[in-house]
Amino acid sequence: MIDRDDLRASVSAGIVTEAQAAALINLAHSRSGARENLAPGDEPFELFRGFNEIFIVVGMIILAIGWVGVVTYYMTSDPLSIRNTLIYSGIAAAVALWLLSEYFIRRRRMVAPAIALSIMFAVNAAYAFAGAFSELFMIAQGDNSSLPLPFSLATAALLVYWFRFRVPFALALIALAAFGIAILIAGNSSGTPASTEELFLLSAGGPFAWITLALGLVVFAVAMMFDMSDPHRVTRRSANGFWLHVVAAPALVNTIALSLLDRDTSGANAVLIAVLTLIALVAIVIDRRSFLIAAIGYTVILTTTIFEGEGAVYTVFFLGIVLLFLGARWERIRARLLALMPGFVPLHRLPPSHMTKA
Repeated sequence: MIDRDDLRASVSAGIVTEAQAAALINLAHSRSGARENLAPGDEPFELFRGFNEIFIVVGMIILAIGWVGVVTYYMTSDPLSIRNTLIYSGIAAAVALWLLSEYFIRRRRMVAPAIALSIMFAVNAAYAFAGAFSELFMIAQGDNSSLPLPFSLATAALLVYWFRFRVPFALALIALAAFGIAILIAGNSSGTPASTEELFLLSAGGPFAWITLALGLVVFAVAMMFDMSDPHRVTRRSANGFWLHVVAAPALVNTIALSLLDRDTSGANAVLIAVLTLIALVAIVIDRRSFLIAAIGYTVILTTTIFEGEGAVYTVFFLGIVLLFLGARWERIRARLLALMPGFVPLHRLPPSHMTKA
C-alpha cells in the first residue's frame, strides 16, 4: 500500500509532481466510501457517502415537486398553451439540472445527488421532447404511435448527459429507455397485445418477448465490456457494469420465467430452476452478485405477485436457501469454478479469485 509518506518521497525524488500527488490523494479519498472496508473479492456498491447527500437529495425532490406544481398550474390555467409550457419549462429545467450536475457531480463528486439528478434529467427530457414532438391529443386517447421519436431523442439527450458526467446509474436509465422504445415501436407495428403478460410470453404472437431477450443480451454484453476493462474494479467502469447487470438480469429472466411459469407445472418450475442455476454459474464466474440477485429477486416478484400455487411457493423457498448458501461460500465456489474453466476463457480479464486454494 502506498501512503502519504511514499507520495512525499516520490515528489522529493521527482517521480511525480505535487499536483499529481494531490490528485492521487483526492482520488483515494473519493473511492474510500464504498471500498475502504470491503473484504477481498466483495463487490463495490455505493448509493450515498453520508447523510449530507441524503439531505441534498431531499431538497432536490422538494424543489422538483414545487417545479411540477408550478408547471401544472400554468397548464391548467391555459390549456391551449400546454405544448409551449412543456417545451419552455423543459428547457429551463434542463439548464438548471445541468448546472446542478456540474456542481454536485463534477465538482463535489456526490453519489446520491448524481443518481437523483440523472433520474430528473431523464424524466424532464422525456416530457419536454414529448411536448415538442408527440401528438398530445392522440396520447390522451390511448394512441402512442407518436411517442417513439420524442423518447428516442430523450434517450439521446441522456446519453449526452452520461458522456459529460459519467454517472453509472444513467446507463441503467438508458438501457431501460431502450427497452421502452423497442416495445413502443413493436406495439405500433404489430398491434397492442391482449394483456401485459403477452408482452413477454414466447407462446404469444408478436415480437415483444424476443425483443426483451435480445436487448437483455445486448445490455449484458455492454456490461461485460465495462467489467472486462476493469477486472480489479477500481474505476468508474466497474460501477457502469454494475448498473447494467442490474437491468440485464431481469430482462433475460423475464421472458423465460413468464413463459415457464405460465404453464403452471412442476416441470416448468424445474426448468426455471435450471435456468437460474445457469445464471448463478455465470454470475459467480464474472463475480457479479448484482447480476444474480437481480435475476432471482425479479423471479421472486413474479412468483409472488402474478403466479400462485404449490410449485411457486417451493421455488421461492428454494431460491432463498440458495442465496444464503452462495453468500456464505461465494469465494470458495468461485475458486473451484475458475479452476475448471477451459483455456479459451479470458480469466485475466475477470476479477481474480482471492482464495489461495479451493
